[in-house]
Amino acid sequence: MKNPDKKDGLLILSGGMDSVTLLHEYKEELALAVSFDYGSKHNEREIYYARKQCALTGTEHLVLKLPFIGDYFKSALLLGGEEIPEGSYADANMQSTVVPFRNGIMLSVAAGLAESRGLGKVYMANHAGDHAVYPDCRPEFVKAMDKAIAAGTYAGLRLVSPYTRLTKADIARHGKALGIDYAQTWSCYKGGHIHCGRCATCLERREALAAAGIQDLTEYES
Repeated sequence: MKNPDKKDGLLILSGGMDSVTLLHEYKEELALAVSFDYGSKHNEREIYYARKQCALTGTEHLVLKLPFIGDYFKSALLLGGEEIPEGSYADANMQSTVVPFRNGIMLSVAAGLAESRGLGKVYMANHAGDHAVYPDCRPEFVKAMDKAIAAGTYAGLRLVSPYTRLTKADIARHGKALGIDYAQTWSCYKGGHIHCGRCATCLERREALAAAGIQDLTEYES
């Protein structure tokens, strides 16, 4: 029988605004955070901030490599892929940043690791702004993966995605209440030393912080 007082969750942590907010909001329930190095242009910057945030919350942090994604998948998000498009997520060209079934793969690995650790829940920080472009962030995907993870594990693990129907601005408001310093997170898909300020993730970041009434201390190229 599980101890109800035991930390029982594993979080997929990118180092971006959404998963960092979830890390802080649910830190009392999280035993472990996992970042995936899968060959994206911004992996190095994301993982740097993921480590920093786990140090702040005292959460164990692992980095797992998934090199086959970068080696064999096609996406502008990956090293060697086409240039990251600029503009909002409403633009059709943002579909080029989809990494096919990325969340499905990461959730499968996370579920296996969670069961190996004797944990009962896997957390992910998808949100409503992702739904139009990324199929593996949509409510129907989350519901199906929850059922698959529960059916495919002896312990009946569950997938927890509390931000699925929230906007990024809603999440930023959670973070504001928690006192999160969003300058210590990473969003830019281009993966430079500082945020480009022009890609969809940078634009979304700016808009969410403004909507939440948070001073944006991010350093942008433009």
